[in-house]
Amino acid sequence: MTGMDDRDGAPGSRSIEKFREFFSWSMCIDQYVLKPLSHIAGNWEAEWDHDAKKYAPEASSFAEDLNQVIELVATCPRPLSYHDHEDILAERAVRDSKWPIGKQGSRWVGADYVGLLERGAFGDLDQRNLIAAAAGRVHAAMARGQKHIDDMEDRHRYMLAALLSIIIYHRHCGGKSLVMPADEEG
Repeated sequence: MTGMDDRDGAPGSRSIEKFREFFSWSMCIDQYVLKPLSHIAGNWEAEWDHDAKKYAPEASSFAEDLNQVIELVATCPRPLSYHDHEDILAERAVRDSKWPIGKQGSRWVGADYVGLLERGAFGDLDQRNLIAAAAGRVHAAMARGQKHIDDMEDRHRYMLAALLSIIIYHRHCGGKSLVMPADEEG
């Protein structure tokens, strides 16, 4: 794994609460993060629990997984470059698939970038690179004065949400999901 920034990136030197607040009571996080996973857990609309200060766990929902992923991102040390962590995943996908994909400047060309990251993440132990990339994107947004996910520039919000979705998907594939089964009523 690539380096982390010890100057202001250690969990003890920044407010983890600000990271939690970054994701709190979002108007779009469920649509961007959970809806793409609705083929697995159909209840993708997340409700904010103001008392617990997290998304309310519900049947057939990844809301509790989202809460756990927010904690993982909040406690991850600030990476020196979140792009480095994404590149590790993309390079793995290209190497393993032998697809005609390459990097031109700072951009990957020849494939859907999110799909490339999802495929490359299959070898990402405990989703470390995914989590570091997501943490880095939150740090970058906050450094630009964007204190909440709903305030992010659209493309950056889309990429952060995609990383969170991929983390939840890989937790589910690895048997670590906290999704509650649907009620068996009626």
